[in-house]
Amino acid sequence: MAFGRKKDDREVETYMKLTPKTFLLYFIIFVFCVIIIAPLVIVFSSSLRTPENQSSPLNLFQQFSMASYKLAFTNMNYPMEFLNSLMTTAGSVLVIIVFATMAAYPIGRIKTKLAKFMYYFFISGLIIPSQMVIVPIAQTFSRLGIPNTRFTPMLMFITCSLPFSVFLFSGFMKSVPVEIEESAYIDGASLPKRFVSVVFPLLKPATVSTIITQGLWIWNDYFYPMVFISKQSQYSLPVGMLQFLGDKENPAQWNILFAACVLCALPLIVIFMLLQKQFINGIAAGAVKG
Repeated sequence: MAFGRKKDDREVETYMKLTPKTFLLYFIIFVFCVIIIAPLVIVFSSSLRTPENQSSPLNLFQQFSMASYKLAFTNMNYPMEFLNSLMTTAGSVLVIIVFATMAAYPIGRIKTKLAKFMYYFFISGLIIPSQMVIVPIAQTFSRLGIPNTRFTPMLMFITCSLPFSVFLFSGFMKSVPVEIEESAYIDGASLPKRFVSVVFPLLKPATVSTIITQGLWIWNDYFYPMVFISKQSQYSLPVGMLQFLGDKENPAQWNILFAACVLCALPLIVIFMLLQKQFINGIAAGAVKG
């Protein structure tokens, strides 16, 4: 036993020994973390200043005031814009999951040329950025009589997210054993019943990965709401922040803008803190299966 412990101690010492290669790797990771974290620290530090304080943002935490937060909260009409963002994000993600799973089910189960063609058809949607064709899309919406409301950007979010979501769910669908469905079929379960009760619960990692990737993008996107929403009362949080950028006549209100950025990210931070385990498991599973 003593010999075994000595051997383990030697292995630990060898592993903990700092080689030049290991030191270089740690240094690169440290520099990368500083590059990522430094802007966030500057934003949070500047948000704690009064709007009149225009000193260098590199002077970190020289003032602690909630004045910028109060102005950002009031001028943005934060409760209304938060509700708009919540409705847009939750509604879009829900529809994306429903349609993506329904499309991925036959693609992952049926071994025909048509299913393979549909798979590559959805994948092709990842090639062309939707921003390149936004003008004809806006003209089509206008000719179809689709009004510019808070629900109009959801059409773009759903269609732009479906290719990646179908690709992700199709990969997971192939890992679900067919024998489980066959057992449910022998017990008399119909196709919708098998899909809802047997297959969909096994797609939880893909579902969580879709919620994370597409939900974050939809929450933070300002392009489609800015294009398709004309009423200020229906703005989302990212669009509401643009008013603090200023123009040629009115300078940018940086401290208030930074406070608005923190308020916009705050709901996501709270959700992540509450569902941290599920998020990490979903990302890890998506990296392996997707």
